[in-house]
Amino acid sequence: MPEKNTPPATTDVNVNECASACGLPSHVDLTSGEYPVQRTEAEWRDRLTDLQYHVAREQGTERPFQNPYNSNKQTGLYRCIGCDTPLFSSTDKFDSGTGWPSFFQPIDERMLGETRDVSYGMERVEVHCNVCGSHQGHVFPDGPKPTGLRYCINSASLSFEAAESPEAVKALVEAWYHE
Repeated sequence: MPEKNTPPATTDVNVNECASACGLPSHVDLTSGEYPVQRTEAEWRDRLTDLQYHVAREQGTERPFQNPYNSNKQTGLYRCIGCDTPLFSSTDKFDSGTGWPSFFQPIDERMLGETRDVSYGMERVEVHCNVCGSHQGHVFPDGPKPTGLRYCINSASLSFEAAESPEAVKALVEAWYHE
């Protein structure tokens, strides 16, 4: 098992570089001040399970170690549960020992917003999807190289799409950007 806070072995495929080089898809306008994907509360409740709704829409937190993606070692793409936006790649995932899936960087920083969170008597940085506003988790400055960041994300805020290789993950990301 890899040492904690050690990123996976690098590959020649840079999913993040692909995303930042692409323009935004035509259905994503991040300049309007509103989330591009809007749903009524009834639509959110129909789309999400009770746990997903609590975490993604009410800024809840799932239990550590009792979630499907913390120990997921498959190659693939992690998408926002609320709108299917690609947020994280398995190539950027690492075992932080916290009980939640952890990533040292998102696929595209433009897709995540940050908000100061002072709940529970501590100061943290909350991260949410910039396309639909769904709460994802928090980002901390204690991650591994190359970024030194740890995106501690709730599995309930994500869906996972398995891929055969890092190249296949890159193709999934490119397909979303060219919708």
